[in-house]
Amino acid sequence: MIAVDTTVSSSSWSAFIDLCETIAPYCGVVCFLAPLPTIKQISRDKTVGKFPLLPYSSMLSNAFVWVMYGVMKDLPSVWASNAVGVLLGAYYFTTFVQHCGPMTSNLPGTVEQHLKGTSAIILFNLCLAASGVGSASDVIGKEGVVFCIILFASPLAALKTVIVTKSAASIPLPFTLACLVNCIAWSVMGLWKMRDFNIYFPNLLGLCCAVAQLALKGMYGNRSNGVKELPK
Repeated sequence: MIAVDTTVSSSSWSAFIDLCETIAPYCGVVCFLAPLPTIKQISRDKTVGKFPLLPYSSMLSNAFVWVMYGVMKDLPSVWASNAVGVLLGAYYFTTFVQHCGPMTSNLPGTVEQHLKGTSAIILFNLCLAASGVGSASDVIGKEGVVFCIILFASPLAALKTVIVTKSAASIPLPFTLACLVNCIAWSVMGLWKMRDFNIYFPNLLGLCCAVAQLALKGMYGNRSNGVKELPK
């Protein structure tokens, strides 16, 4: 009986790994689509409110780096899903900047700094990939790890605002939920299929970040000034 249970358990786990391999690229696209409601809200209100620009500038930079890594490592599931991220990241970034006031201070930094930083990252990786250096893919992979961590942790840039106002309205829930599912799928795929540190490590950390953000959202919600509205 024990042997049968072990076999069934192993088979179920293998099926789960295969499932993660299948859905991981689509989860990545869903993750990139998650900020869309927030961007639509910004367009509708014509103001960015308390939302930071960092999630979108880091999304654009991160997706571009992973496109380069996927192409150089011949990993279609990586570069294809992230190509969608590049397009959406550019759209989010542009829309945010259009409705961002000149005195906005919670980006963090300025719009110009984000624009210059993102442009520099794209140019650097294009030059590195074209250089023909043997370790270029490894350098780009490690760079991708750093940007991936920034992307997943970026909503925590509003942590001070969350604690002071006792409101987690500045943490976008759709983006955080999408990151949670995305990180689970890519962590499993990276560990048991690709066996690629550059894939599973940032996603494991991203999983932790997503859980932390959901905890803050559950603790504070979207209440105003720490007081929940009474039901009408």
